[in-house]
Amino acid sequence: MTATLSPLLQPLRRLRRGRAATRRRAHPSRALFVGFALAIALGATLLMLPIATESGVSTPFTVALFTATSAVCVTGLIVVDTPEHWSTFGEIVILVLFQVGGLGIMTAASVLGLLVSRRFGLRLQLTAHAERRTLGIADLKRILINVVKISLLIEAILTVVLTARLALGHGAPFGEALYTGLFHAVSAFNHAGFSLYSDSLTRFVSDPWITVPIMTAVILGGLGFPVLFELARNARNPRQWSLHSKITVLTTVALLVVGFGAILAVEWSNPDTMGPLGVGGKLLAGLFASVTSRSAGFNTVDTAAMEPATLMVLDVLMFIGGGSGGTAGGIKVTTFALLAFVILAEVRGEPSVHVMGRRLPAEVQRQALTIALLGVGLVMVSTITLLNMTDYDLDRVLFEVISAFATCGLSTGITGDLPPAGTLLLTALMFLGRLGPITAAAALALRDRPRKYELPEDRPIVG
Repeated sequence: MTATLSPLLQPLRRLRRGRAATRRRAHPSRALFVGFALAIALGATLLMLPIATESGVSTPFTVALFTATSAVCVTGLIVVDTPEHWSTFGEIVILVLFQVGGLGIMTAASVLGLLVSRRFGLRLQLTAHAERRTLGIADLKRILINVVKISLLIEAILTVVLTARLALGHGAPFGEALYTGLFHAVSAFNHAGFSLYSDSLTRFVSDPWITVPIMTAVILGGLGFPVLFELARNARNPRQWSLHSKITVLTTVALLVVGFGAILAVEWSNPDTMGPLGVGGKLLAGLFASVTSRSAGFNTVDTAAMEPATLMVLDVLMFIGGGSGGTAGGIKVTTFALLAFVILAEVRGEPSVHVMGRRLPAEVQRQALTIALLGVGLVMVSTITLLNMTDYDLDRVLFEVISAFATCGLSTGITGDLPPAGTLLLTALMFLGRLGPITAAAALALRDRPRKYELPEDRPIVG
């Protein structure tokens, strides 16, 4: 009987295998990885050209690859001094790379496809959905256009403010002020952390006309586009916000306040950081450090001179990162907040997790736990590996690893002195840190494999 039916079942089996292969090829996670990898490869190729350097000498492959990865993954870690090593052409290449990386490779591709053909395939829709974590696909065209509009609008406003301040307040020629203002505006909103100043923004530590607009752009980019869309519609009525927006805004504010207070408390009298500043300068520097540690990568005081306790505070803030669907990295504030709610419910002995009048599904709790533990595991393995490669202490190595994983860009100054293997490790970590939480969340959300049966329950001892 089996032999008789076998020829009849072969077409069905081939059809199933074809469908399975199509699902594997169409998975948005794979498309995202390929898109970002292609952008990095193209960027590295352009940065290796002699025209991309001030000296006219071709840049080594590892340096070009690291810089391109840092730009596309909007990290900001560097192994060469940006204004000293790269020419104007090289700086523009870096600018384009972190603009593309900030918007998302497939988001930009979706917008381009819309302008050309006015139509989308399911694969493209799901890919853009995974990158930006928007909450619906039906109005994807409008959402993608609004993403670009909001990004360009915020960057344009910040460019005008920075250009005016640099030209009028610091005496820079208008052309130089415009170029510098544009570069830092795009870098700030996209959380890229690249600067045209060798000391980042330390020269502006007490200048609120530079630091406050940059902090504002960093916060807006870190909230995420789904939250920005909702705030634009219902800014005056928080009760109508979605649970996601409420959690993102409240957790972001809480982390900014806690980070601000902790950094001030430790660094207030540090003679190498905030000690020489006045009260106003200290408050501004502390707030800037708290804001930019959420994945922006700029600094107005010397990070390498900070106390070990401050570095640990920054480690935590960097690892958490910003909001889902934004330009920030890390495991995301919603992941952190959801885990906190799960712990609170368990401590209270409640059978389910309730947040702001809503019950959290069990699968969402598992997704948050999975993303957080994967991040911890990746950071731990990378830290141990880098410690074995170098003679640096744990504080500096752990800080560098978390900064790469969370695509933050802050550094204690050891990145440029790492061996080639260490540089490649951080390169891979930036790539995985940028795409890992996004693709893991997309894969977990899209994966639905119900069990056909359940095994008998048993309870191992916990604790």
